[in-house]
Amino acid sequence: LTHFYKGLLLLLVIVHSTATSYAASYIIDPSQTHVRFAIDNLKTSVTTGGFYNVKGQLQYDPSLKIGSIFLIIPIKSLDTGNKAINLKLTGADFFDIQQFPLAHFESTKWYFNNKTSPQVTQVDGNLTLHGETHPISLRATTFNCYLSSSVKKEVCGGGFTATIDRTKWNINKYTLFGMTKNLTLNIQVEATKH
Repeated sequence: LTHFYKGLLLLLVIVHSTATSYAASYIIDPSQTHVRFAIDNLKTSVTTGGFYNVKGQLQYDPSLKIGSIFLIIPIKSLDTGNKAINLKLTGADFFDIQQFPLAHFESTKWYFNNKTSPQVTQVDGNLTLHGETHPISLRATTFNCYLSSSVKKEVCGGGFTATIDRTKWNINKYTLFGMTKNLTLNIQVEATKH
């Protein structure tokens, strides 16, 4: 799987370097990047959890109002704080780690406001999950770049949120029993310039 990650990242760098050749390039920091989720559980409680050790590539230039991001999300990293729920969610009825060990997000369009110092407002892209690919829109709650004193490089990061209908990705279990189709995603990203 490590070789797969490296090959995918190399391909990603080539593709995105061509698409946004004037944007600065950043490597996603897996220790600071995660995808958290929340889903209503039969109208009685909310199950929350996350996917961690997310890898990928970011390219970004606010002055040109361009950006691109590609994330590789390992499904095996799912953690809800409850081992039994983790096993259920990674099993065949939900995310099905055996058939679909990875999810991916690849941006298709970035939106910026019209201020003198443009800020990211939304990122559209395609989410590949459970063998299906569908477009989603991520609303930017924060996004900023700064010079990190610890790594002596520029770091960009922020938060994004979206609500998706899990049945579009053929994750249908318990919808007939009242478990909501809607899955709220909160994505935290941090990337270091390279």
